[in-house]
Amino acid sequence: MAVTDRAIASIQELIRTGELRPGARLPPENELAAQLGIGRSSIREAIKALALIRVVDVRQGDGTYVTSLEPQLLLEGVGFAIDLVQDESLLEIVEVRRLFEPVATGLAAKRIDDATLARLDAHIADMERAGHDQEQLLHFDQMFHLAIFEATGNPTLTSILAGLSGRTVRARIWRGVTEGGATEQTVREHRAIHHALAIHDRQLAEAAALMHVNTSEQWLRAVLGRGAVGE
Repeated sequence: MAVTDRAIASIQELIRTGELRPGARLPPENELAAQLGIGRSSIREAIKALALIRVVDVRQGDGTYVTSLEPQLLLEGVGFAIDLVQDESLLEIVEVRRLFEPVATGLAAKRIDDATLARLDAHIADMERAGHDQEQLLHFDQMFHLAIFEATGNPTLTSILAGLSGRTVRARIWRGVTEGGATEQTVREHRAIHHALAIHDRQLAEAAALMHVNTSEQWLRAVLGRGAVGE
C-alpha cells in the first residue's frame, strides 16, 4: 500500500472508531503525522484526497475538520462521476436505475404528503407548458423525481438516486424524447406516477415508475444509436 493510501486509511480508522467524530477538528499536521507514524507530506496528500470526497473540510487559517458525514454530502461525487460516463456504459446506469427507482417510488407512495403531491402536480403542469423546450423539460423533470426521492424519507437512497439520475444522462434522454416526438407520452407517464402516488398504491407506483424508466432507456438507446452521446 502506498504511504498516502496508508495515511488515508489511518485517518478513516480514526473516524470509524469515533476518535474523530463529525465536526471534530483534526490535530495539527505535525501531531497527526507523529501519531500515525507517517510523514507530513503523506498526511497532507491524504487530507487533500479526503477533502475532495467531503470527508474533511479544510478551513484556511482555522484547521481541518471532519464533515457532518451525512450521506447526501458523501455521495455528491456519484452524480459527478456518472456525468462523465460515456457511450454504452450509460445503459448500465439506466439498468441500475431500473432496479432502484421503482422500489423508491413505491416506498414514496406510502410516505408522501399532500404538499409534495401538489408540488409534483405543479412540476408536471410546468412540463406541459414547456412544450419542446428541452432545457425546461429537463429542469422540471429533475425537480419532479427529486421530490419523489425525498418523499421516501431516506436521505441515503435519495442521494444515490439523485446521482444515478444526473443532469447529463437526463439531458440525453430528453433529447431523444423531444426529437422522437414523444414529449406528450412522457408527460403522461409522469401523470401516471403522480396518480399512483396520490392514491398511495405502492404496487401501481412501482409499475408506473418501471414503465417510465423503460421509456427513458428506449430514448437513450435512440440517442446512442445516432452517435449523439458526445455532442
